Parts: sequence; C-alpha cells; structure tokens
Amino acid sequence: MTKILYISPENIVGLLSTWKKAHESAGNTCRYVTMFHTILDFPEDICLNLPLITNQVWYLKIRRKLQTRWYRRDPDMERPGNPPWWTPANHLEAYYFRLRDRLWQGRIEKAIRDNRLEDFDIYHFEWGLDLYRDCRFAERLKKAGKHIVTHYHGIDLRNRGVLPKMDELSDLVLTNELDLLPRYPRMKYLFLPYDTEQFPAKKHVNTPLRILHMTMNRYFKGTERIIEVCKQLEKDFKVEFILLERVPHNQAMAIKAGCDINIDQISNTGGWGYGMNSVESLSMGICTCTNMLPEYEAFVPDHPFVHIDSENLYDQLAELIRNPEIIQKKGAEGKIWVRKTHGLNSVREQLYQYYREAGFIGV
Repeated sequence: MTKILYISPENIVGLLSTWKKAHESAGNTCRYVTMFHTILDFPEDICLNLPLITNQVWYLKIRRKLQTRWYRRDPDMERPGNPPWWTPANHLEAYYFRLRDRLWQGRIEKAIRDNRLEDFDIYHFEWGLDLYRDCRFAERLKKAGKHIVTHYHGIDLRNRGVLPKMDELSDLVLTNELDLLPRYPRMKYLFLPYDTEQFPAKKHVNTPLRILHMTMNRYFKGTERIIEVCKQLEKDFKVEFILLERVPHNQAMAIKAGCDINIDQISNTGGWGYGMNSVESLSMGICTCTNMLPEYEAFVPDHPFVHIDSENLYDQLAELIRNPEIIQKKGAEGKIWVRKTHGLNSVREQLYQYYREAGFIGV
C-alpha cells in the first residue's frame, strides 16, 4: 500500500477529492491538505484556513493592485522563458512572503504533527507550491527520501512561474494543460480524472432549449462575447441562456444537468481547449462547445466537442439550435469519449505508470 498526500491552495474544481477516491479504489491511502476553503464549496479533508490567502473577489482585487502598483507586474502577462521562473519582484515582495511564512508557521507545523503529514510516501504539490513560499516543507521531505511531484494547471506556470527550489526538489512534473508542455521540458501530460459514471446520459432536448456558460474569470473564457451572442439568440430563437459565475458547485451542477448546450470558452487565454467544466458536462451527455486550436485537434483527434470561435459564434450556435438531433448526437458521443479519456481508472493507471518510470513504486 502506498501513502499519497496532495497539497494545494484550494480544492478548486473538486480534483483533490476525485484523486482521493481514485487512489483509495486501488487500495492505497490518500489525503489532501488545502490552504483555504474554496468559494465553490467543494469538500475538504485537512483545511488549514490560513490568513492572507483566499479566492474571494476583494482579495483578488487587492492582490492585483499590489502586483501592478508595488511589484510592477501585470498579473495577466505571461512570464518569458521555458520554463518561466518565479523570483520576487523586489525587496517588498520578498519581505511579504518571509512575513507570511512566519505568520503561517505555527498553524502549518501543528497540522503536520497532528495529521502525521511527514509519514506519506508520495507528495503532490499542486500549482507547484509548498505550504511555505521558501519550500522548506518540501525540502524536509526530500531529505527524508520522499518522492516529490509538482502539478501545474495553467496560470500558475504561465503567469506566476516555476519556483526554482520546487524545480530542484521535484522528481516528477505533471500538467493537464497541453500548451504548457513546450514551456517546461520536464513535464508529462495527464488528463483530468473524473467519476464519469455519476450522471445518467441525457435523454432529450428541453423546450425551450437551454444554453449554459460557466465562468470564474470572464477574460479567460471570452465571456463578454458569449453573453452578447447568446442574448441575441434568445431574441431570435426559442432558447434560454444561463450564465453561472462563481456559483457554489452543488448548485451549479444541479442547474447544469438541466441544460442542453454548454459553452466552455472561445479565447484560449487561460488555457487551450477545455477544462473540468467540460468534463462535467460531457459526463452528463450534454453537447459541449469550445474553441479547439489545431494543436489540440491533433492531440485529441477523436474528441466530441463542437468547435466554436468568436467571429462565427452566432452562426455556429444557431446551427445547433436548428438541428436538435445534432445536440443529442454530440451529447451521446461526449459521454462515451469522456468515460474512455477521463475515467478514474484510465487516468489513475497513467499516473501509476509515471510513478513506475520515476521509481516511486514497483512494476
């Protein structure tokens, strides 16, 4: 039996609880630690509730002002380099993280002792982040002979960059974002795991037909253009447009299950192709639309997505509305594809193959 621990700022798309289920179904032990509770209200395991970190809107606004005014950094700008490295912008930022580490230390060390967090075999540091910005916990684990994995999900690498110490300590580097592979040569790709069997296949199209768009960040999804087009479609056809923005997950899933078309993104700004939002809707048998760059089309040539783009979005969605049989067909294809590609067993076995290649576990 292997003991696996995930460490992450938050359980943002429920991924940590999914990994826990996947590892435990294979007879292993898995736990996860989060720094704060996500506003989407996913379940927690060990949540530290640390101060000075959250995804609440007020905090994000303050952080943006600090980065632009005091650290002279555009938070939407991708860092150069392959990989892009994170270093403090100036003495002020370096001092902030030293102060934060000191403030957090008591709570972190108590959690380590109380939950025996140094007794695991494999450690996954999500977003490439340790519990401390100076990476002292990961360094401690490495000296004790533990296996270190870092996993990047998008803007953590593009906009923040790789912490040099975490790069030095990592035995295995993973991503679920195709565009990151050339940016960090050590990286290996892993599809997002999901319990694809928890929803029945969709049987019919609603009247009126329901079009959904969900977003945590309008800029990254191209949300303003999506709203503009879908509002016009509501006027021209018998359809209902539903926008969900930073809504608790259980509430969002209940609404999503009653929709017919899910629009993921049209900009490829916060990552190429699709993410967990699409994996969920495909698992429900919902026709799912996103922008697919040629590189992504080549990577998943059997994908079930309806390709959309900003310029032709109205016509592309109108074509679906006029042909509900295509909506049903694409939804059925999506259910089959997501089971094969993102199912717990297949993704877990790919991860375990990476473990074997890195010498974490036996053949």
